[in-house]
Amino acid sequence: MKVYSQSKLLENLPEQFFASLVSKVSKYVEQGFDVINLGQGNPDQPTPPHIVKSMQQAVAKPENHKYSPFRGYTKLKEAIANFYLKEYGVKLDASSEVAILFGGKAGLVEIPQCLLNAGDTVLVPDPGYPDYVSGVALAKAEMHMMPLREENAFLPNYEELNKDILDKAKLMFLNYPNNPTGAVATQAFFDNTVQLSKDHDICIVHDFAYGAIGFDGKKPISFLQSEGAKDIGIEIYTLSKTFNMAGWRVGFAVGNASVIDAINLYQDHLYVSLFGAVQEAAVTALTSSLDCVEQLNSCYESRRNVFVDGLKDIGWDVNAPAGSFFAWLKVPEGFTSEEFTDYLLDKANIAVAPGVGFGEFGEGYVRAGLLTSEERLLEAVNRLEKLPIFHSISAASAKK
Repeated sequence: MKVYSQSKLLENLPEQFFASLVSKVSKYVEQGFDVINLGQGNPDQPTPPHIVKSMQQAVAKPENHKYSPFRGYTKLKEAIANFYLKEYGVKLDASSEVAILFGGKAGLVEIPQCLLNAGDTVLVPDPGYPDYVSGVALAKAEMHMMPLREENAFLPNYEELNKDILDKAKLMFLNYPNNPTGAVATQAFFDNTVQLSKDHDICIVHDFAYGAIGFDGKKPISFLQSEGAKDIGIEIYTLSKTFNMAGWRVGFAVGNASVIDAINLYQDHLYVSLFGAVQEAAVTALTSSLDCVEQLNSCYESRRNVFVDGLKDIGWDVNAPAGSFFAWLKVPEGFTSEEFTDYLLDKANIAVAPGVGFGEFGEGYVRAGLLTSEERLLEAVNRLEKLPIFHSISAASAKK
């Protein structure tokens, strides 16, 4: 069989980080090991029944067996606008300020191709979601990394960015609640971001994938709640996390009308919108009671508390995340993040994600997902406690 060479565009794409992680974990599972997989970000709970029922009914409708409108149904865009008004007090024009996406990831990868030319500069958080890099690579743009450090609450310090970089930058990615650190943004930070954008003409793209997941009685804020934010940027939201609809592949972008128009134009050439039944189910999700979302949030908070408290009990110095369903854990001395990841998988059959997979400034951490039962999280803590490294840590803590 003839083997065709791939294009230079594909050759320049970064390695798919999560694909390699899954492959490594799968080898242990195939050998019969009971792996507690905390390495991925795949919600473990089912989609709420009322959304599933809506989908089942919509699938039977003959009109949904046809192509849906290129840019999606008006009823879904109106549901999105109403959701933002109700949840965040943000007014949106459903016809010009909403774009329906094939999941949030698609929008994040598409946006650099919509707005940038080869060689343009993009500001990217480090550590950050790896697929920001994929979109930048496809656009043949250039990245400038913004370090996220614990001492700055994992927010970028804009004073570190020199004026030349800021003047060159055309686009900036942000993500709060943050993957992988679990940090949340403040209103003051978003206000400063809007001003920075206006001063240097930078389009802001806020990845709000974990917008529904905040702890300790604090609801995550939308970037668009800052005055003027809608004029200079967009927010990308997904139903994957809020409603456990990861496999349904439905999300949306909201905000600046010119950016929304660019996304719609780009997608006109790729898709004929989402399956109509999925759109109807999305309307149901966004317009029904959000009790299911509150219950899910409580579930994650309870898991967080059980897991983090357990880790502290065995002497691991960790901080509880303020949002998202991830814990960002410092690697014990003597290991790189990849070495520690391999150590946990080999010695305790626990899978976590190495921090360096999210960027240079992720070194020294691993990411653990709170996406399994409290019983399994406690089992993970019990396995960790038996490792020699944690015997040493516990002994050292006891002497203090």
